Amino acid sequence: MKKIALGLVTLAGLSAHPSLAAPTQLFWGDTHLHTSYSGDAYGMGNESADPDTAYRFAKGQPVIHPFNRVRVQLKRPLDFLVVADHAEYMGVMQLIEENSALLTDTETGQRLLQLMADKGGKGVYYDLAGTVVKGKPYPELLTSQVREPIWNRIIEAAESNNEPGKFTSFIGWEWSSMPGGANLHRIVFTNKGGEAARQFLPYSSMDSNRPEDFWSWLDKTSTATGADFVAITHNSNISNGLMFNDLDSDGHPISASYARTRMRWEPVAEITQVKGDSETHPSVSPKDPFADFETFDHVMTFGADQQTEVDQVSNFARSGLKRGLEIEAKTGANPFKFGMIGSTDSHTGLSTASEPNFWGKFGLDSIPENKDKETTPHADGWSMSAAGMVAVWAEQNTRESLFAAFKRKEVYATTGPRMQVRLFGGFDFTASDATANDLAEIGYRKGVPMGGDLVRAPKGKAPSFLIQAVKDPQGANLDRVQVVKGWLDKEGNSQEQVFNVALSDEREDRGADTQPVGNTVDLKTGYYSNSIGATELVTVWQDPSFDPDQRAFYYLRVLQIPTPRHTMLDAVALGRSQEELNYPAVIQERGYSSPIWYTP
Repeated sequence: MKKIALGLVTLAGLSAHPSLAAPTQLFWGDTHLHTSYSGDAYGMGNESADPDTAYRFAKGQPVIHPFNRVRVQLKRPLDFLVVADHAEYMGVMQLIEENSALLTDTETGQRLLQLMADKGGKGVYYDLAGTVVKGKPYPELLTSQVREPIWNRIIEAAESNNEPGKFTSFIGWEWSSMPGGANLHRIVFTNKGGEAARQFLPYSSMDSNRPEDFWSWLDKTSTATGADFVAITHNSNISNGLMFNDLDSDGHPISASYARTRMRWEPVAEITQVKGDSETHPSVSPKDPFADFETFDHVMTFGADQQTEVDQVSNFARSGLKRGLEIEAKTGANPFKFGMIGSTDSHTGLSTASEPNFWGKFGLDSIPENKDKETTPHADGWSMSAAGMVAVWAEQNTRESLFAAFKRKEVYATTGPRMQVRLFGGFDFTASDATANDLAEIGYRKGVPMGGDLVRAPKGKAPSFLIQAVKDPQGANLDRVQVVKGWLDKEGNSQEQVFNVALSDEREDRGADTQPVGNTVDLKTGYYSNSIGATELVTVWQDPSFDPDQRAFYYLRVLQIPTPRHTMLDAVALGRSQEELNYPAVIQERGYSSPIWYTP
């Protein structure tokens, strides 16, 4: 059923937003997929799913799974994909497999060939990864002669699979900065095609593991080639307290110049993926009953002891957004004014974010019997999350249109389901707007969409938000829609509050004590029922605690009704008890919109 929650609402005060020549459409994709060209993917069971395989699978074509060799296929193809193989030692595994003269002529290459023969791909991967973490790479493997052939293969796969208007393949890679095991990785992709991409080689953390140097390279390369770039901070939950720190790489307080440079290149952040959820954490949002979701407490130490004392504030997106307000108040620029996206970080070459169709992070953990085996340091297949996806509101399915939407942050994240989410902010929305058939047209005309900005409020008015959430047509009903607000108080300290703005099943809003929607999951079979929840939740909501002098941001969190986690389905298949696994049997999948900011 459809649930319309009508709020009390009151086009002045809007900052400029690009006019849209045509209504935006919703496109689904993955900006973070690894293939056999990434050393860790190859070493952990994916020796055959290359970039071309990844694109064909994303388009809905049947392919062979690289580990278990069964035929796999997406029922619902993607609209776009970024193959984001690690720049570090990109394609070295293929050169070893091919016994390339580029390796046999070097002492390091000969040693790696022998290591492959003795310990297989995993042994080679751990050897290479150790040099990245320690900052002591093998110079013989960093030459353009070694790197260029593989990069050209990646470009060719993207070019041959790009079909403007039907399917978009972006040319990209991953800059895998990992100082001391802290995950500071960025996914990078360009709006241009092969002609521009062949003019450079992917910047790697072995060139530098400092974000400032990375941004400088993006600037110089953009000027030289005409290519623009989007860089995506990813998996901040295991950044060891560094991703949203208030210091730069030299330990100095973040400056306005740093903030503006970061936001030029990093307009969005990946907040949910296979290694857990990075929205928030119970220790930083103790009053939020939904904060402990897909929490992943493992650091990529590669042989070092597990680190336990971590600044969780700097690890999570919500606290990063709050810290951004604090820094902006001091410097005049916000380094963490990012939109929200999700993607898989799958290393199978297969973009699968659905719980019942989850093929693991690596080839190794793609079958239930292997989920007890370690995949990443200190973690196994049971601890991985079946997530996530990125949704983009754009005019058409082309590199240019989708790229522009990323830049303006008109994007949102889900943990896998394809729920449709709209968010508009303004000062003139009325309750009747929630019942209009042309909701999006009204939203663009009277306000700004997710990713946008509201400036000084008209006298006597508070911002109101036109909100729509529609269930995945092939998935579970919706439990609720929430607005997460962050703001600066009069002392300049950041605060947060979560508002239930639309509830299914006629429940009364009691804040954190609101009655649960229920749970229809059968723990013996894994089936659930859409007999609870709503198919659609629509509302106009006005901030009841608005102060026109306080900086603030607002984003949506949309929750489904409880459904089975992939671990429950595998446990049922294996005949193992849920208690034995010590992982949740059910979860509440969710979506996160990009924020709208208010700046006095």
